[in-house]
Amino acid sequence: MKNVLIIGCGLLGSSLVRRISKKKIAKKIFIYEKSKLNISKIKKLKLPGKIVNSLEDAVINSDLIIFCTPMSEYKNLIIKINKFISSNTIITDIGSSKNESSKIIKKFLKKGIHWIQSHPITGSEVSGPEYGKENMFKDKWCILIKEKKTNLKNLKFLNSFWKKVGSKTVIMNVEKHDKIFSITSHLPHLVAYNLVKSAQDFEKKQKYDLIKYSAGGLRDFSRIAASNEIMWRDIFFDNKINVSKAIDMFIKNLNSFKKDINSKNSMSILKKLIQTKKVRSRIIKLKQDTNKPDFGRN
Repeated sequence: MKNVLIIGCGLLGSSLVRRISKKKIAKKIFIYEKSKLNISKIKKLKLPGKIVNSLEDAVINSDLIIFCTPMSEYKNLIIKINKFISSNTIITDIGSSKNESSKIIKKFLKKGIHWIQSHPITGSEVSGPEYGKENMFKDKWCILIKEKKTNLKNLKFLNSFWKKVGSKTVIMNVEKHDKIFSITSHLPHLVAYNLVKSAQDFEKKQKYDLIKYSAGGLRDFSRIAASNEIMWRDIFFDNKINVSKAIDMFIKNLNSFKKDINSKNSMSILKKLIQTKKVRSRIIKLKQDTNKPDFGRN
């Protein structure tokens, strides 16, 4: 591959820049970033990519374009690149939900242009190019979305790209993807935001200095709840149907726990607690996390 264009150079975008350069996957890396603060940081970090002020030259000369922006920016960016892009260029993205963004792509992207959606399962609660890591994608799953009209040659190219980046790849359709991640990612983040909000409400109502007594549970949830608010707003809106169903299921299970607690149903609640502990064992077995106590913190 000759040239790649990274649109949006925050945490994941800058990690891709670092990795593509380190592994010499592309001869030249173009970076398009609208944040003046991020541009300043990219220059100070001396990231191995050429910052472009205009999309025209970078789009015309790129074999692969990767959207690393919040999904709410897709429409305007698509309209901008439509003027310059050719059918020889492949587009992908790293968005965490696909259904609504897929509709935007189909509606606004110029006909004859190939966009295959990707979702690398990685990231952090921090944002910005200074937090990017060269090994961010190493040994992490990357989902590739295959639709009825997906060009198989381009899918093979993109699959090879993510493997060169260091990811393990799997192919699925939009519906399956959004259902899975509504439970494994989107609901946990929503619960984290809601739990921290509940702690804030409790602190305000009781007038207790609550936060300084944060136990491990609230502390760990607060890490997730520190994630980028624009990105997560877009994800919740984009996958609203599946997220709403996940919330309903969560409320149903929460009410079941409440019933067990109020009735002191020891057998029922112990059964739930024992069953749910098994998920952690499976996560460790699949090497999705360390088995060291307290997530390996020192």
